[in-house]
Amino acid sequence: MEKKFELTDKFVINAFGIGLFQIKCTKSFKYANEGDLGGYVEKEDNLSQYGDAWVSGDAQVYGDAQVSGDAWVSGDAQVYGDARVSGDAWVSGDAQVYGDARVYGKAWVSGDAQVYGKAWVSGDAQVYGDAQVSGDAWVSGDAQVSGDARVENNHMHCGFDCFGSCNRHTHAYKTKGNKVEITCGCFRGSLEEFEKKVEETHKGTIYEKQYKAIINLIKIKFGIDG
Repeated sequence: MEKKFELTDKFVINAFGIGLFQIKCTKSFKYANEGDLGGYVEKEDNLSQYGDAWVSGDAQVYGDAQVSGDAWVSGDAQVYGDARVSGDAWVSGDAQVYGDARVYGKAWVSGDAQVYGKAWVSGDAQVYGDAQVSGDAWVSGDAQVSGDARVENNHMHCGFDCFGSCNRHTHAYKTKGNKVEITCGCFRGSLEEFEKKVEETHKGTIYEKQYKAIINLIKIKFGIDG
C-alpha cells in the first residue's frame, strides 16, 4: 500500500508533555496535495493511511485516538485518549474530542465544544460554541447542541424531527446554568423565548399547535411546571 502521509522531523511537545510529529502528505487526495504539511500526531496509528482522513493546521491527535474514513480534524482541535473520529465527520476550531468519545457520520464538532466520556455524536449533528457533550449521551440526526449546553446523558436533551412549516429538527437541552435551551433552524434561545417566537410567527396555524405540543413535551421531559 502506498502511504498517503509520513511523519516529518518537526517535533513539538504539547501541553500534556506528549511529543508530536508534524505530518506530510505523500500523495494527493481529497483534503491535501502531495507535499502539503498537515497537523500533528503522536504516531502513525493516530491517522488512517486509508480513505481521505486528514489532520491539518495546528490540530493534534494523540494517545490511542484514531481519525479515519473521510474525517477531517483542523484548526487547533485536539483528539486524544481513545477517541474515534470517522466517516465524514469534521472536528475544527478549538474543539476537543477525548476519552472514549465517538464522532462519526457527517457530524461537526467546532468552536470551543468538547465531546468526551463515552458520548457519541453522529448523523448530521452539530456540537459547537462552548457546548459539552459527555457521559453516555448520544447526539444524532439533525440535532444542534450549542451555546453553553451541558449534556451528560440522554435525560438532559431531546429532539423532534419534521415539525413546523419547514419540517425542521427542534432540539432541547440543559445548559451550564441548568436552564433549558432550544435550537430550531436559525433560532436558539430559552424555552420561554421559543414559545413567544412560535406565537409571533405561527399564531392561529397548525404549526402553532405542533410547536406548542413539542413545548409541552419538553416541559414534561425536564419537569417544568406549567
